[in-house]
Amino acid sequence: MTTASFSHIDTASYGPGKPWSKVDGPGNSFSQKWHQRDVHNLRGREHEFTTDNAGFAVYQHSANEKLFTDDAAVQEGYYREIESLLRDNLQGVKKVLIFDHTIRRRDNTSPRQPLAQVHVDQSPGAAEARVRRHLPTEADQLIQGRYQIINVWRPIQHPASDHPLAVIDWRSTSPSDYISTDLLYPKRADSMDIDDRGKEVRPDPNNYTSTEGYEVKGETMAVAPKEHHKFYYQKDMTPDEVMLLKCFDSYGEGMPNGKQGIAVRTPHTAFADPQTPADAPGRQSIEVRCLVFYE
Repeated sequence: MTTASFSHIDTASYGPGKPWSKVDGPGNSFSQKWHQRDVHNLRGREHEFTTDNAGFAVYQHSANEKLFTDDAAVQEGYYREIESLLRDNLQGVKKVLIFDHTIRRRDNTSPRQPLAQVHVDQSPGAAEARVRRHLPTEADQLIQGRYQIINVWRPIQHPASDHPLAVIDWRSTSPSDYISTDLLYPKRADSMDIDDRGKEVRPDPNNYTSTEGYEVKGETMAVAPKEHHKFYYQKDMTPDEVMLLKCFDSYGEGMPNGKQGIAVRTPHTAFADPQTPADAPGRQSIEVRCLVFYE
């Protein structure tokens, strides 16, 4: 176990209106506050946690792709590896559609840094919008059954000792903990149906709080701090391990088709572990976001 500080939305810092955040780096309409929490090590206890009961799961899984410097290779080869991983470990999967990925490297040149704010990647409305965007002719039928968004997270090149990933067990959260937040994207000059996630350049620090040149194209969920939240991490997680993070489940408890005891989602964040050696290399990681449909 370790003890660390976690950044949460300050629920008194925004409004009137809905809070917003930018996809391409710092910049939002709210303040954040830091809260100290114990973080429990999953290692040796992985079998106790599943995407159904807690909202996350850890698996041993070596990848053929190692460096993740070629986007085409990632999309052609690694995506297939991730689809096989999901089909092998989640029962009843009938269809997987991978819609994007993000590579984060903690160095001064990378536009995408580890994100130190407790959050969930998609709201229920954003999850359905993803189905309709990517599978428009099948969407009406697909959303009648069980569907999920799962983020598959893996360290790159070396263990993620520096700024590791922490998750909150869904069972320790309440629906009122989650705050829908507009996600702003840089405006595009064309109408191509791809995600402009701001990977090319880092945002201007002088314009973090300005919405000029941005538009709402998504919705995430910030997470209010609660002392009873249970934090976990996979200490020194290696490139031969993956963590599945559930962002949404239409069968999650409290949803219109929900089942009691099924996790809807899991909050997650990067954090600074005080036990990290001073000479640990900067964290590198890839996260692949997947729509998963069931029989």
